[in-house]
Amino acid sequence: MTAAAPARGPLTHGRVLKIAIPIVISNATVPILGAVDTGVVGQLGEAAPIGAVGLGAIILTSIYWMFGFLRMGTVGMTSQALGASDEGEVAALLTRVLMAGLGFGALLILLQLPIFALALWIAPGSAEVESLARDYMVIRIWSAPAAIAIYGITGWLIAQERTRAVLFIQVWMNGLNILLDLWFVLGLDWGVEGVAIATFLAEWSGAALGLWLCREAFDHPRWRDWARVFDVVRLKNMVSVNTDILIRSLMLQIIFTSFLFLGADFGDVTLAANQVLLQFLYITAYALDGFAFAAEALVGQALGARNAKALRRGAVLTTGWGVVIVLGLMVAFAFGGGWLIDTMAKAPEVQAEARVYLIWMVIAPILGVWSWMFDGIFIGATQTRDMRNMMAISFVIYWAAVLTLIPAFGNHGLWMALIISFVARGITLGLRYPRIEARARGEV
Repeated sequence: MTAAAPARGPLTHGRVLKIAIPIVISNATVPILGAVDTGVVGQLGEAAPIGAVGLGAIILTSIYWMFGFLRMGTVGMTSQALGASDEGEVAALLTRVLMAGLGFGALLILLQLPIFALALWIAPGSAEVESLARDYMVIRIWSAPAAIAIYGITGWLIAQERTRAVLFIQVWMNGLNILLDLWFVLGLDWGVEGVAIATFLAEWSGAALGLWLCREAFDHPRWRDWARVFDVVRLKNMVSVNTDILIRSLMLQIIFTSFLFLGADFGDVTLAANQVLLQFLYITAYALDGFAFAAEALVGQALGARNAKALRRGAVLTTGWGVVIVLGLMVAFAFGGGWLIDTMAKAPEVQAEARVYLIWMVIAPILGVWSWMFDGIFIGATQTRDMRNMMAISFVIYWAAVLTLIPAFGNHGLWMALIISFVARGITLGLRYPRIEARARGEV
């Protein structure tokens, strides 16, 4: 097969930035909503509502997070279909992910009672907090189909480099949620239920807005070509890709969860310091997401077009920008890390403890950038079996590091183990990268 041109024009720095910057801005809006939710219920003057909203939100966010594979898998498959100029498959993929989102959401609604019981058993609170948290969750769970469908819609839009539309959805949902929070809780005095209703309405409106932004897909009957939508081979591929991503993501989540649990063994002060410092990693991830998403779209399109040259250029350009971003973050953390610690933690002992381990936050971005960027490249290529397997290797390396480094170096050893897992993932994925270019050349 002869090589085709990139699907959407030449690959330039401007094109990369056009994809990445809206995602970075979108990510910046996420913490604002959490702060407003907490601040609004905090005006009620009681501790229980704050704890209930926090607990309920964490439980539902963790449940919905498991379906994040729908976004990642959709980007890779849609961008490849776009690169191959297969408009029928692009439309069919939107139909499939919408059906998956609605189906998974409906299943969560049906299973809500045992799910909530299990979640509150794992993360118990006081009787009052648990009661209010249940009130919150039984309202919000009814927007599960919308929340999960948004993952698929977002992935479909990113694959087409329409990240400004993704930003529009995020800003709309968070902005409406904030306004409804203020009205329902402070204006109508609906309390915790008001916060839940605000999020319920915001998520359904976000899904509706997402569908409107995808409206061109419904202008042609391709979206309801049921023979294609339910094609067994394509469905099996979709299930395989998403299952690999889910397994990989669960291992990654176990690493981060175990990090917090292991840190608790060093006492409350060290645990609090670690929690503060983890925010540095989240900032890094939010900043890099835009360029990883750009890699997903550009690599997928080039692979679909069987254009190895464009694929390499997309991988190099996006990773180059990722490196620029993390170098800037390293400087910012080195010179402003102390101020950021003091801003997030007011307890002097926590501030002092966090400064002891700040060095790991200074070096983490440059050591971790390769794992983040290769994730984007491999998602775009739907090389998800390699993602799963390399994550498994990194998972084993992490636990080997935990068992050897923590006894010798304490909390420093814990941070070393976490960063070693990033490095291991970057190296192992890097070793598998040539296979992606070989696929683009039609050699495998």
